[in-house]
Formats: sequence, structure tokens, C-alpha cells
Amino acid sequence: MANQQPASDASAPALQAYLIGMIGFEDCQQLQHRLVESIRNRTDGQIQLLVCEHPPLITIGRGSPPHSPLCVGKRSGGHWIDTHWVKRGGGCLFHAPGQLSVYPIVPLQWHGFTIGEYLRRLESAVRRTLRQLGVEVEQGSAFAGRTGSLAALGVTVRDWVAYNGAFISVSPPVALLRFFDRWSPERNRVSSLVAERQGPVRMATVRAEVVRQVAQALGCDRYHLHTGHPLLRTGE
Repeated sequence: MANQQPASDASAPALQAYLIGMIGFEDCQQLQHRLVESIRNRTDGQIQLLVCEHPPLITIGRGSPPHSPLCVGKRSGGHWIDTHWVKRGGGCLFHAPGQLSVYPIVPLQWHGFTIGEYLRRLESAVRRTLRQLGVEVEQGSAFAGRTGSLAALGVTVRDWVAYNGAFISVSPPVALLRFFDRWSPERNRVSSLVAERQGPVRMATVRAEVVRQVAQALGCDRYHLHTGHPLLRTGE
């Protein structure tokens, strides 16, 4: 690919991190698809990072059992929880306010990353984030703490641009966690940073740490923080 440079080069771009708060899952997917097209056509290797939360829903990735009981929506506490099939790695994931969704949009070839190396870097960023927040997790993709899984990865690659990403359970409602435990085909108990630390955790602290760790893991020595995203504000 023309004009490619290694990520360690002094001219490598700063990571652009967008804190977009609560956003519907489908709206966020559409935004990522637009960013994939934009980044795919750039020549400067720019990485954009979306950090957000979603209303309650279940997503099902390519690694989920074909006859998962979560393939159709469920009712919890009088509220209907939708299910979405997503073209990403991983199995069933539950999303809710209090879970941080971390979506790097990365031109892999520009930065010289294989898919496997990118996954290792993203996993490392999540592990270091949890460690900096005082929680050690076991080795392996489950990110297991003392009482259950704290985080998960679910990545998609299209035209050598990676999107979707990682999910960190910070302080989701306990009732929703127990609901997912009941129906999850993987039978993986879900925990949270609040449960592991047995005390409050500020979402702003987690957001700041995960941005720093993702930038470092992807070879960006600088990052810029933005509130919202221009494409969401303008609707263009």
C-alpha cells in the first residue's frame, strides 16, 4: 500500500478518541461503518477510537452456538431486551449502561499489524486498564476476576480495517447481570469492576485509562480527546 509508514515513525498520527456517551447500538454500528470507509481511503494511518455505553441489548457474534437461547429477545423486569446478530468474533455479549464499549477503528496494514497481533495488542490494553484500576485478571480471553468475567473482545475486520472491539463491565445494574447469567449459553458469570473492587468506580476514570492504554498498545505516542463525534452532531 502506497505511503505506508510504521507506527513507531515520528510522523505517525495521534489517536483520535471520541467520548460519545450513551448511544443506540445500531446508530453506533452505522457510525463505525462510515468510519471504516473513511479510514480505508486515508493514507495517513489515522486511528479513531469510540468510547461509549449502550442501552440494554444482547449481541451474538460468530462464535456463539447456533441454537443459543438468546437468539430471540427476552423480557427482564418488564422491559424487552432486543437481540442483534453481529459480524464479529466472540459469542453472546450483554450490553447495558455501566458497561464501557471500546471501538478502535484501525487500518491494520498501514500500521503493520496482522489480525492476530492486533488482537493481542487490544487484549493487552484491556488487561493493563484493569490492572491500573486495581483488578488482576486471569490469562485467556475470558478476562476472569474473582467472581466472574469482567471484559470481552469482539472484533470485525473489513478491507483490513478493524472495528468493533472490547467491552469492560464497570457498574452495570446487578439485575441485568443476573439476567444474562441465567440465559447465557456459555454459562459465564458476569462480574464488574465495582464488584471486584467492592467499592465505587468512576466511569470517567475508566474511560481515561482505557484511552491511554489503547493508544499505547497501538503504537500511538499521542492522543486527542473529543466529546461527541462530528458525524453524530451534523448527521451528514
